[in-house]
Amino acid sequence: MTLGVQSEIYKDIMSQQNTFSSQLTFTASVPMDWLSRLLNIVPVNGRLELRCLYGAPWKIVYKPSPAGEMPYHVVLGGSAFIQAEGDAEPQELTAGDIVLLTRGSAHVLNDGGGARPGRVRQRENQSVVVSENSGRGERLDMLCGRFVIAPQHERLVKNYLPSTLIVRGTAPDSSAERATRAQLSGLVQMMRAESMADSLGGQAMLNALSAALFTLTLRVAGESDEAPMGLLAAASHARLAAALEAMLKDPGHPWSLPEIAALCNMSRATAARHFQDRLGRSANDLLTDIRMSIAANELKEGSVSTEAVAEKVGYHSINAFRLAFKQRMGMSPADWRCSVSRRRE
Repeated sequence: MTLGVQSEIYKDIMSQQNTFSSQLTFTASVPMDWLSRLLNIVPVNGRLELRCLYGAPWKIVYKPSPAGEMPYHVVLGGSAFIQAEGDAEPQELTAGDIVLLTRGSAHVLNDGGGARPGRVRQRENQSVVVSENSGRGERLDMLCGRFVIAPQHERLVKNYLPSTLIVRGTAPDSSAERATRAQLSGLVQMMRAESMADSLGGQAMLNALSAALFTLTLRVAGESDEAPMGLLAAASHARLAAALEAMLKDPGHPWSLPEIAALCNMSRATAARHFQDRLGRSANDLLTDIRMSIAANELKEGSVSTEAVAEKVGYHSINAFRLAFKQRMGMSPADWRCSVSRRRE
């Protein structure tokens, strides 16, 4: 083989490698949607803790949850009434319904009949605790657990999601929503089966499925024609969604109201009004909360300076960053670093 032919073969191999490398680079940089970006900033873990198998009369009382914990309930069969602290009226839940209490509010679940509930007995399998009673009335089958986030992210969740989020199991009108609900139903059925299977690795499986449940529940709620006020309502608005995506994609950019309004194809006044109506807060409030959540994540790394973190989230003035961080997190960046270090020890 001549040197020239070898050279051509080498060039061809290198060209293929470069093409493959470019393909890998492209795959790694595929853009994410707003919810994926949000969950990258605010990771959510899940725990399934209890499967309730009750006959009426029955009643469960939940105290307020610790910081960073959000109880959830999934009705597999039968019905229940939930009364959360701060809600005006109890709401009925039927088979297929999922309720998430984003602020960890105290709440009561019962059969709605008002009779005195009987005693409950519990038994454990490898995955969950099964709670049963001897009631002979209408039967309830329900999964209970909680989603867990780091306390520094509570503001971003509590301020932009409804305190009591209910996703109904009834069939929707839109085909897109039907497809998502089918996914959610399939996930719930996997959790139901796993909770009673007593299989090896069952608890790890249920915790992973619980984390996926959080994402799918928000996806279904966001696709609804009546998405609740907050992030879900803003994301479901065709024009506001563009600004939401942009702020989550590049939170360090010096976003101004005229620039955000241009993304929404609205005037400044119209954009400001729509954000207030849909989000319940201004676009700048949301942007600041996103930035401070990212900053809290970055400050956990001791090798990154406060100045570098401030610049990453769009602050060229370190004093302005410190003030914003303290207003949102209740402590200075330095105190936050110290608190993280103490928890790690």
